[in-house]
Amino acid sequence: MMKLNAKPVNFKMGEYISSGYTFLKSNFGDVFVAFLLCFVMSIIPFCGLLAIGNFYRYCRGLRKGEKVSSGDIFNFDNFMPYFIMQLILIGGLLLIYIPMIIFIPLMADGDNFSAGFGILYMIYLLFVYVAIFVVLIKAFYMTALISLGGITDVKTAWNMSVTMGKGNGLNMFLFILVIAILGYLGILACGIGLLLTIPFVYTAQYFALEDGMQQIEYDEIKEIGSENEF
Repeated sequence: MMKLNAKPVNFKMGEYISSGYTFLKSNFGDVFVAFLLCFVMSIIPFCGLLAIGNFYRYCRGLRKGEKVSSGDIFNFDNFMPYFIMQLILIGGLLLIYIPMIIFIPLMADGDNFSAGFGILYMIYLLFVYVAIFVVLIKAFYMTALISLGGITDVKTAWNMSVTMGKGNGLNMFLFILVIAILGYLGILACGIGLLLTIPFVYTAQYFALEDGMQQIEYDEIKEIGSENEF
């Protein structure tokens, strides 16, 4: 029986990008259809993260040679954890943006707008962006833990994700930045290229998450057997 033991992982940015490209190239038709269905499901309120998690699970099955169907993207088994997670995210964003309610009216009144207030506003915006990026990095492995690891408690998934990402914040930030740039290169091809590059972003992320999961998995039965040998 496979169990999870959260610990800091060895983050291999270059390997994930290379593996994501190779996997997409070898299974483009299947991955592309699954990606389109993932996009369609994301239109349903509160189903965006669920669709992405199902896409990662589909990639795992496809990679292992299992019999999978692109229709598996419309699986609602993990709806509640993602629903709760998104409610928390929405609440956090609302809390962060509350000062906007104060700043916007003051900015509209140009007569009372001072240089010092402008600097304060820029500092506030910087804080918002930093806070968002920190949360994104700390929550990096949550979708994998829920969809691939079977963790249904959001708090547990968060704590495990934070532990897995320790010491890898910069590498994870650079990974997100690089694949985002590569993904949006499709805009240069009149936007049509996005249909090729965005699926790559998802497959690269899948390999990053899958590798992290493999590093924290252990076989409980084998471990008990090894202990009995001693």
